[in-house]
Amino acid sequence: MTGLHLRGVVLPEGGDPRDIWVVNGRIRTRPVPGATTVSTGGYLVPGLVDAHCHVGLGAHGTVDLPEAVDQALTDRDAGTLLIRDCGSPLDTRPLQERLDLPRIIRAGRHLARPKRYIRYLGVEIEDPADLPSAVAEQVAEGDGWVKLVGDWIDRETGDLAPLWTEDVLTEAIKVAHENKARVTAHVFGEEALPALLNAGIDCIEHGTGLTDETIDHMARNQTALVPTLINIENFPSIAAGAERYPSYQSHMRHLHARNTETIAKAVEAGVPVFAGTDAGGGIEHGRIVDEIQALTQVGMTPDQALGAASWAAREWLGFPSLTEGAAADIVVYDEDPRADLDTLRHPKLVMLRGRIHG
Repeated sequence: MTGLHLRGVVLPEGGDPRDIWVVNGRIRTRPVPGATTVSTGGYLVPGLVDAHCHVGLGAHGTVDLPEAVDQALTDRDAGTLLIRDCGSPLDTRPLQERLDLPRIIRAGRHLARPKRYIRYLGVEIEDPADLPSAVAEQVAEGDGWVKLVGDWIDRETGDLAPLWTEDVLTEAIKVAHENKARVTAHVFGEEALPALLNAGIDCIEHGTGLTDETIDHMARNQTALVPTLINIENFPSIAAGAERYPSYQSHMRHLHARNTETIAKAVEAGVPVFAGTDAGGGIEHGRIVDEIQALTQVGMTPDQALGAASWAAREWLGFPSLTEGAAADIVVYDEDPRADLDTLRHPKLVMLRGRIHG
């Protein structure tokens, strides 16, 4: 039997350096005779995770498959080896067949109302009562996740407003859960959150409108939060481009101004928080390290922030870290990245599915 051999400090356990082996893309913790040593020294980190990413989406809408491949390669070279796609207008299943690209957990397409989200990006549902059946369709199209648009600007009122009522959400989320899928939702404002949480949603994206009450609800139920902090920095420019809607402008600026405090409260309350860049559209791919560093500005320690983009996120998504039989998705660094998160910008070695890419 042949294989590969690595030695280093294995995170998150830390401690003394130890040996791991790789055979057929899987971790082995017992010696493998004849294995080739590919890395000694340094720190072995379970492959990074971008828990909110849009492979297949660009600044001007849907991209073609070759550009989507380039996006995925950019993420991989930054150490992101697992992507939770948070809605894409492109069918990225062909990318899942490529062994050199990050693993992608697909969520199908966004589910929205007509004229209540970015044009052409999602599936527009005329009758809100059809949401449960639309959820069932997206469950069949995805890999265990469904993405709802929870709120967006309502041009009649000129501000953020919910898209769905609680009774419809409850039925739709029930359909997803009965089919072994989880549901997440784009939410900027405050108003949409109670109904989504009461309906049993599994995750909230962005969460800029969280209040003490909704934070407490999420903490009690361990509802996940992916705050996409580097994307929220775009709120002032988004507001500046909405001169026709002064209430919306003011609201977005308010949400931006309070976001650091809001997410810090969620972290302190024990809400499970994971790293996601919102790459695609206005955010470039390959920026997972920026998001990890941003998490330390909202109360996470470097160890927690790294875990939110590695071992903790992998566990949440059902992918074990560097244990016996786990996928050999490993990023190796010369120094301890928990001591200096900038270390994450310089991987010594990237191993995906047991294959070395850098």
